[in-house]
Amino acid sequence: LRTRTAGARTEPAPGSGGAASAPLSLAVDIGAGTVLSDRYYADALRTAELLGHAGFAVITGGGPGIMEAANKGAQNGNGTSVGLNIALPLEQSANSFQDIKVEFRYFFVRKLMFVKYAVGYVIFPGGFGTMDELFEALTLIQTGKIRRFPVILVGRQYWAKLIDWMRTTVLAQGNIDDDDLNLFHVVEEPDEVCDIIAKHYKARTASFPSDKR
Repeated sequence: LRTRTAGARTEPAPGSGGAASAPLSLAVDIGAGTVLSDRYYADALRTAELLGHAGFAVITGGGPGIMEAANKGAQNGNGTSVGLNIALPLEQSANSFQDIKVEFRYFFVRKLMFVKYAVGYVIFPGGFGTMDELFEALTLIQTGKIRRFPVILVGRQYWAKLIDWMRTTVLAQGNIDDDDLNLFHVVEEPDEVCDIIAKHYKARTASFPSDKR
């Protein structure tokens, strides 16, 4: 434990360098296992392009698959492309489309950086890591620990049974409230993602012009 604590202290400090230099950041949370031929690769690339054109930076986990698509799309859209990379025994290799590349050893520090610099989460189909970051974001928003931002699930068919379970089991047994199911959006197209993000950001900054987070 002492060794891990000491190691964590060497991780990039939130608020210094790296992602901090990207003023309008959109964390694109994805699943590293999604193959390049998947249609979601094209959707992620297009989504990031649109967000880049709109002035947002795009933050991903820095790996292959949809992460690569999002970083590449951000560059195509002249946005800042950020990768929060992590050392893993399998699957993680840094993609080559990162303007800002930050390295991590510990998941909890990396997840903190995603949340700190995000004005929205775009969740593409993925596995346990994607679910972990999805539900952590929803929990932090639900409990008021962070300022509310859009959490957008891409792919209605992929997420349908999970949402149905949340409604028919988790909600039905009183473990969440009706309003908790409104903490996220489910969309199909890149344009929908960008509309939600842009409207939220405009509404949030309208009353506080100096607030760029």
